[in-house]
Amino acid sequence: MALKLLIWDYCINSMLHTHSNYSLLQGAVSIDDLIGRAKSFGMKALALTDRNGMYGLIQFYKKATEEGIKPILGAYIDDPADTKEYVLLLSATREGYSNLCRIITARKLRESFTLDGLVRGELPGLFLITPSIRLLKAAGKRATVFGELPVTPSTKRLSREVYEFCVANGYRYVPTSPVYFLDREDYLLHKTVTAIRLRTTLGSIKPDETEPEDFYFRSYEEVMREWKKIPGALQNINYIVDNCNLNLEMGKTKFPLFPTPNNEPSFSYLWKLAFKGLEMRYHTITETAINRLRYELEVINDLGFPDYFLVVWDIVREAKQRGMMLLGRGSAANSLVSYCLGFTEVDPIKYDLYFERFLNRGRMSPPDVDLDFSWRERDEIVKYVFEKYGYDKVAMISTTVTFRARSAFRETAKVFGIAESEISQYSKFIPWTDARNLSNLATMFPEAKSLKFEGEPWKSIITIASRLASFPRHLSIHPGGIVITPTPITDFVALEFASNKGLGIIITQPDMYPVEDMGLIKIDLLSQRSLGVLRETMTNAVKNV
Repeated sequence: MALKLLIWDYCINSMLHTHSNYSLLQGAVSIDDLIGRAKSFGMKALALTDRNGMYGLIQFYKKATEEGIKPILGAYIDDPADTKEYVLLLSATREGYSNLCRIITARKLRESFTLDGLVRGELPGLFLITPSIRLLKAAGKRATVFGELPVTPSTKRLSREVYEFCVANGYRYVPTSPVYFLDREDYLLHKTVTAIRLRTTLGSIKPDETEPEDFYFRSYEEVMREWKKIPGALQNINYIVDNCNLNLEMGKTKFPLFPTPNNEPSFSYLWKLAFKGLEMRYHTITETAINRLRYELEVINDLGFPDYFLVVWDIVREAKQRGMMLLGRGSAANSLVSYCLGFTEVDPIKYDLYFERFLNRGRMSPPDVDLDFSWRERDEIVKYVFEKYGYDKVAMISTTVTFRARSAFRETAKVFGIAESEISQYSKFIPWTDARNLSNLATMFPEAKSLKFEGEPWKSIITIASRLASFPRHLSIHPGGIVITPTPITDFVALEFASNKGLGIIITQPDMYPVEDMGLIKIDLLSQRSLGVLRETMTNAVKNV
């Protein structure tokens, strides 16, 4: 998940592209640090591009907006056959953002993907920038196509060649300043995360496997010393900035309409189902039960969640028709609607459970109904959801696995060339804690009091390892999160195969928090081993009667 960054200053625009720590071991700087540095330089607009992905873009969009910086979202895309060739795509519009999601998904899922095919096609709502003369020729002279001039001491020759080609052939061009780490002193951190990604040692890294030492976040003055030699370049950057105006409508719920019989309004159908369930749950229906059910339904409708409850009801109904064992749990048990629709088996009136703990008008976050299935049956119901709502509208949600103290220590020690046996002598005493605590383990945790990291290379290992705190390590699959969208899911997020690609499981690139920030609603279909054991016990008991 490498990130590139384009940053513009308040008066004269400057353009950088950066790889951050959200790049899964491509860059060595966090989104918060990037935005903090941009603010310290007085920059008013900033664009970020993941490498072959859109992993950190929603967090970046949210953070930049909060800090009063104009966010511009894009992607750095290389060719599977030749990763040294790449293009930058920037989303100018909401349509461009969705097209970018589809392009990234194709880059991750289709073996036939090529940059040649990409640049020759139409790219509505996107700017295309590349330092490749060959790709510029393939893309043709369009208003949205720019030659990239990476301007640093280590890229001058390439930049000069691209500049001369653009001038001679009538292509636009923009200068950039590549960034892979925040400060020059962070080069060792960049080299370390690169070695971890390549599963090698620092001494074995080849020169072309890391970026040059001058690819740090340089000051405005440093950048301008190079850019002032490029006539007209800043005007093109201003053109891109002015024409990138993307609104993601963060937080606005985007959930599919449940296919009700005869296209009956969702709330009307939900109302009927809930009161039918009330009759089934209670032999004697009291005024208290009626009033509470009405109140809950009104809150659900006011918050815009009738279709969510209908989808969950449909999943529960299908599972029960197939004879599956399931159990709804969590705060959903506080809801009479959940009880009447069969999600839960606890009577909230009898036990005086407060519905507001589950859902209330003051809480804008979506409801969270956790459904437990037998570990032997859960995949079957997940398959039903994909088939019911469409493979193009359903995906499993990813989860980002980050470095903690023990993993950061082990991985850093490995790239320093320390033997596994020696690493284990230390790591077994390191508790499960934040990597930032590594330098103070002996004083903070009794079990680590014997740890003495004195002398080299241990001091350097601890210093670097503590910097990996909360760095993403890899993507995994959320234990039960599944998302359903009203239109193709790539209108909202990019997809890729889970790490166990052989199983063909497709997951969202952003994890559950950005997915929810986008207004997409997660349904938890969890795998519970104890329900499987209970099922087997009941089956065996019947056989032995």
